[in-house]
Formats: sequence, structure tokens, C-alpha cells
Amino acid sequence: MLAITLKFVALAWVGLVMLVGLIINGDRLYAWVGGKASVERNHMAKLLDLMFFEISAAKLMQYYGAYLVSLFLMGLLLVWPSVGGGVFFGSFFVLVGWRLPVLAISVMHHQRIKKFVNQMVDGLSLMSNAMRSGLNVPQAMSIVTEELPNPISQEFSLVLSQNKLGITLEEAMGNLSVRMPNDDIEMFTTSVNILKETGGNLAETFDTISQTIRDRIKVESKIAAMTAQGVLQGIIVVLMPFALGGILYLIDPARIQPMFSTIPGWVMLIGMMSLQVVGGFTIWKIVQIRV
Repeated sequence: MLAITLKFVALAWVGLVMLVGLIINGDRLYAWVGGKASVERNHMAKLLDLMFFEISAAKLMQYYGAYLVSLFLMGLLLVWPSVGGGVFFGSFFVLVGWRLPVLAISVMHHQRIKKFVNQMVDGLSLMSNAMRSGLNVPQAMSIVTEELPNPISQEFSLVLSQNKLGITLEEAMGNLSVRMPNDDIEMFTTSVNILKETGGNLAETFDTISQTIRDRIKVESKIAAMTAQGVLQGIIVVLMPFALGGILYLIDPARIQPMFSTIPGWVMLIGMMSLQVVGGFTIWKIVQIRV
């Protein structure tokens, strides 16, 4: 009886402290959280716009808010019926996962750039042949938009559209390198802008750039094959504790239940998750080799 009373007293004290803190610092906390959410929303909206995804800022904010609420409810249900532990784990999940959507969209944008660079091998070959047949750069880019799929078709079409609306080709190519930050794309746009001003053989330049990209892709593919084992090991190491925890919960729920219902168990869970994040990030950085 005494233990139950002390538990309720402790929960009431924690709740009172949180209430007083919200009353005193509620405005600043709301402004800080709202500012962080706005920054994340704007960054996601910018990346999605670069990938030609049309979504309003209000709708994106709704999705982002629903995602954060889902994280909090996940933590709440993890240690239910412990309300205090649920609030703690819900807050922890929100703190850890609030940047995951931005990271996921950033990965999608990086994959789009990578696909664009891979398509440039065929695209530059088409442009080189078109230049040799007497066409200019916009006409050669128009052939690429007709022959190759997205994203190179979308990006070149946007360059041509901007040029038709009165923007110079040099500025439109510069916008392309801003939308698709990559050394190979920067080399392509810079060479076009320089050679249009100074004169030169664009066809040979396109062939040289295409060969350079092809050699880079070969090296990157070889590195990816050599690091594939490390990537797989990292995935297994990160997922193994969660898989073992699920198996133990199915075999003997009563034995593993204290990890979700006691303070020492919560401390162990927080420590485990933190170490998993650090270990996964470390392994990911080790296997990332830039060419």
C-alpha cells in the first residue's frame, strides 16, 4: 500500500512540475517547437519541389504533425499502462525521430541526383552526336528529353522552358547545377557556359565528360561491391537486438516485461537505443567512401 501511494505521489509531483514549467515557459517552448517544425517543413518542401512533387506547405505540415503524434503514441503504448513511462518514451521517440522524414527525403533527393548522373552517360552521347550533326545545345537537349526518361528528361525540359521564357541558357544551366548539386553536373554546366562564350568543340567535350562519368561509375560500383559485406553486417547488428527482444517477448513475456515497466528497464532501453543509433551511424560512416 505504501509503495502504491509513493508511486502516485511521485507521478503527481512530476505532473505538477511539468504543468508549472509549461505555464511559466509555455510561450517560449511553443515558439521554439513551432520554429523547429517550420524549419523542417520548409526544408522538406524545398527538396520535394526540387524532385517535382507538388504538395502544399499546409498539407506537408499536417503529415509531419501526424508523424510526430504517431511517434509519441508509439512510446506511450510501449510501456502501457505506465503513463509516466509512456510520456517519457513518447518524448524520447519524438526527440530521436523528428528529423527522420527530412533525412529520408534527403536520401531520395540524393538517389535522384545519382540516377541523373548515370543517365548523363547516354544523354551526353546523344548530345555529342546531335552537335556533330549541326544542332545547337538547346536542340540537342530537346532530343535527350524525348529519348531518355526522368529525371534527366524533367531537368532538361525545365532548362529549355526557362530558356524559352527569356532566361539565358547560361543562367538556366546554372540553375540546373543548383538544383542538382554534383561535381559531374557542375562540370557539365560549367563547360557548356564557358565554351559558348569562348568557342570550342562541345561534341568532344561532351564525349570527355561522358567517359569521365563512366569511369567514376565503374569505380563507385567496385567500391559498393567491396563494402556490401560491411553494409549487410551493419544492418544485421542494428536489427538483431530488436529481433531478439521480439522473440523473447513471444517466448516468455513475463520475464521481459520488467524492461518495459520498471525504471531500471527504461534506463536499459534508452541506453540500448542510444548505442544502436551511435553504432549504426558509425558503421554507415565507415562504409561511405567518396570517389
